[in-house]
Amino acid sequence: MFTSVLMIEKALTSADVEFVTTLHGDEPVVFHVLLQPRGDQADRLLRAIDDIALGELDEAARERETPEGDAAKGPAEQALDVSLTALRAAGSSAEGRMVEDHPLDALRKLVEEVAADEVIVLTDPHYVEEFFHRDWASRARHKVGVPVLKLFSHSKA
Repeated sequence: MFTSVLMIEKALTSADVEFVTTLHGDEPVVFHVLLQPRGDQADRLLRAIDDIALGELDEAARERETPEGDAAKGPAEQALDVSLTALRAAGSSAEGRMVEDHPLDALRKLVEEVAADEVIVLTDPHYVEEFFHRDWASRARHKVGVPVLKLFSHSKA
């Protein structure tokens, strides 16, 4: 049994689920999912720059509409539920929780708590943060003591 901590910022798409559940071939995987709402993990300007870098100008213009704080909790809980259901439907064991503060501290604690074999960080591209090695995966590599795999999520379900 392989234990993965999966750190996400939005609901997994069907392509995401297929990708993470097939990474280890036929070996059974237990997923411990951490979700931090996108509105809480980066400021609006950085998200807009990422959208522009991806050529998604309409998304950049709508960044102010992204729920933040308490308004982000409901959609995030739904995204977590959808993701856990999809992982279980794909035959994996999955449990999860939301992270509101200090995601990397929560990640480190969870890795220790479940004796994780790896961390998978599955997010949208965050070019500014990645350039300065301030993205979750880069920072997690110095905190968790297990391999950290960074994957880009698929936009469409």
